[in-house]
Amino acid sequence: MSAIHSKQSDRSRRSGGGRSARHTQRLQQNDQRGAPYIQRKIATYDILGEEGLCLIEANADRILKEIGMEFRGDPEVLYLFRDAGADVQGERVRFEPGMCRKIIQDTAPSEYTQHSRNPNNNVQIGGNNTVFGPVWGPPFIHNLDEGRRYATLADFHKLVKIHQSIPHLHHSGGIVCEPVDVPVNKRHLDMLLGHIRYSDRAFFGALIGSERAQDSVDMAKILFGDEFVDRNCVLYAVSNTNAPLVLDSAMSGALKVYARHNQAVACTPWTLAGAMSPCTEAGTLGQVLAEAMATMTLTQLVRPGAPCLMGSFATAISMQSGAPTFGNPEGANLVLVAGQLARRLGVPFHTVGALTSSKLPDSQAAQESTFGLLMAVLAGANFINHASGWLEGGLVSGFEKTIIDADLCGKLIKFAEGIDLSERAQALDAIREVGPGAHFLSSEHTLANFKTAFYRSNIADNNSFEQWYGDGALDAAQRANAIWKKLLEDYESPAMDPAKLEALENYVAKRKASMPDMNY
Repeated sequence: MSAIHSKQSDRSRRSGGGRSARHTQRLQQNDQRGAPYIQRKIATYDILGEEGLCLIEANADRILKEIGMEFRGDPEVLYLFRDAGADVQGERVRFEPGMCRKIIQDTAPSEYTQHSRNPNNNVQIGGNNTVFGPVWGPPFIHNLDEGRRYATLADFHKLVKIHQSIPHLHHSGGIVCEPVDVPVNKRHLDMLLGHIRYSDRAFFGALIGSERAQDSVDMAKILFGDEFVDRNCVLYAVSNTNAPLVLDSAMSGALKVYARHNQAVACTPWTLAGAMSPCTEAGTLGQVLAEAMATMTLTQLVRPGAPCLMGSFATAISMQSGAPTFGNPEGANLVLVAGQLARRLGVPFHTVGALTSSKLPDSQAAQESTFGLLMAVLAGANFINHASGWLEGGLVSGFEKTIIDADLCGKLIKFAEGIDLSERAQALDAIREVGPGAHFLSSEHTLANFKTAFYRSNIADNNSFEQWYGDGALDAAQRANAIWKKLLEDYESPAMDPAKLEALENYVAKRKASMPDMNY
């Protein structure tokens, strides 16, 4: 370590308690827990007109009619489609134009509530509402103290606790990191139990395979009761297609379990334009809509009225290396138009947010993540997955990145409130009081409103150079490092019925004992 870094670290240790407390206090001042999800008061940013949208929809119908989609390894799915009138040849299913749209619009709800074990944290999905959820799926974690390493169950629990403590996130999420120290066929049980125990927000069910999905439903029934689960959404799942135009049995198996039990499924084509879809935005959008509609149709054939969402994970690849790229203008166009298509279809829209290829929480990560998350909000997304913590193309869950992204989420929450046009906000009395040539710093209006007047970042440093240097000359990532540690230090488990927790722990223990360990 260089001499200047050593001196900065010494200053950081000497002043860390006070500085960390100030940043945590700012987080509390920006607390949005009175609003467990965003109720957007701003317009969506619609970039295609009627002619363009009709063209994309017509192309999706042509894809489904002329090419079709394959549903592999699941005879029941083929039976359901054939019984509904689709043309089934082997595992290839073709649909008449308008068939999928009609089935979806006849029965799929346009809005629904996902319940949490704390009713104050229920989220409303659809309409003008937006829910921010954390990163999903990375096998690695990164923080400034340890660098990059494989994730463990202890890391998973830490991240759930951190997310629970951040007011600008609305959902506990799912695989916030992959705990590789637990056998692969059992870790979904530990992760579900971790979400339920350490958070009182809504959470995801396991995504891959009918058996894991059924475990998720069974655990939800212990928590909420059989009848409540049958009548209400308490689990959120994603069914990713294998673009182009394939849904495998692992995804369709889980989808059927969730749909049968009236639980939400975000039907999400996972596309990297140039590799898994055409290298043009219009071509990719036609394919995305076709895959999403066919998959949503399946949810409605399993159980009419089951909640489903049109999902889109669409970005571009580098045409030089083939690597996925994020925060690009093509991805922005794709998410904005996908939002328009979902609204025309009449279903909620699911997409992704703060994505980056960067390996560190640096300026590349900030630029790409900001652009992606902002575009998702402007697209009118109802659920934004990966709104915090994503690094290295989704391979890494970053602790400091989580804090930095959460601050961005807070800004977007404030942005989505729109312009306050109340009499107080118009401030004509204040303008009369101050008059020409004076200032508003000591006006009655400013004194009455200064605590809530503007969003206060808990990451940004707006002090003078001398103050910043005296506080340790820390960059944003170093400040974020202190914040997540303080959140863990201050974390308190949300209250939970001990009998339900015991029943869930017994279920997990029994299920894990019933199967041998598998690590592939």
